[in-house]
Amino acid sequence: MEEGVINYKTSEEIALMREAAQVVSRTLGMLAREIRVGAIPLHLDRMAEDYIRAEGAEPAFKGMYGFPNTLCLSRNAQVVHGIPDQQPLREGDILSVDCGARLHGFYGDHAYTFAVGEVALPVARLLQVTRECLYKGIEQMVVGNRIGDVSYAIQEHAERHGYGVVRELVGHGLGKSLHEKPEVPNYGRKGSGPILKEGLVLAIEPMINMGRRQVRTLADKWTVVTADGLPSAHFEHDVAIVNGKPEILSTFAYVEEALGIKSDNHGTSI
Repeated sequence: MEEGVINYKTSEEIALMREAAQVVSRTLGMLAREIRVGAIPLHLDRMAEDYIRAEGAEPAFKGMYGFPNTLCLSRNAQVVHGIPDQQPLREGDILSVDCGARLHGFYGDHAYTFAVGEVALPVARLLQVTRECLYKGIEQMVVGNRIGDVSYAIQEHAERHGYGVVRELVGHGLGKSLHEKPEVPNYGRKGSGPILKEGLVLAIEPMINMGRRQVRTLADKWTVVTADGLPSAHFEHDVAIVNGKPEILSTFAYVEEALGIKSDNHGTSI
């Protein structure tokens, strides 16, 4: 990948991107109050579309590459890109909600994996470690580091806990396109890849499997599942380099308020 194709953002553009990211954050917060045993994924999808449009934005995923819905809803062994359906959520499920919005010509892209009711302790641990992986990666997003430093931090933390790191799907640059250069793998070598510079905006999104890292795609040509049928978790933030350091444009604060969770990791900086 050529570093020259990376589109660095001005402070004004980053401010607009924060607005787009925050629309997605508020959408996830709204959904957090609705995700419970018996909830219908397709109903959640319709609620999200209505909410995003009411915010003056457009659903980013709907129609992109032919995707039929506003949300990617991926349950249990589904890693990402799950298509919302009519199957009610059950006690002990986990649900990755990946949402995008376009506002002022810029994209926000943000994800959170929810526990439905009470989940088994090993599953709760997977969610916790995957979230930690996200922040481990974000910490490395400073001027002078490289993409590989972000990737390595995510991989090292996940594998230290015995989890598989998905190779086939990656994070990415973000801006006026939903997927820009550079790609951001969740595995890699320290000191490898493009150098990180002021104004870079990335969607960092660990996809971590409880078991093996291998995945496969279902017949719908969208839904990616773990090859061994074990659960997978997915968390994502939009992050800019501002004054040499990472600044998180999205937030989990709305989700945590809805769920009654107290956390130090939903602010705008690391």
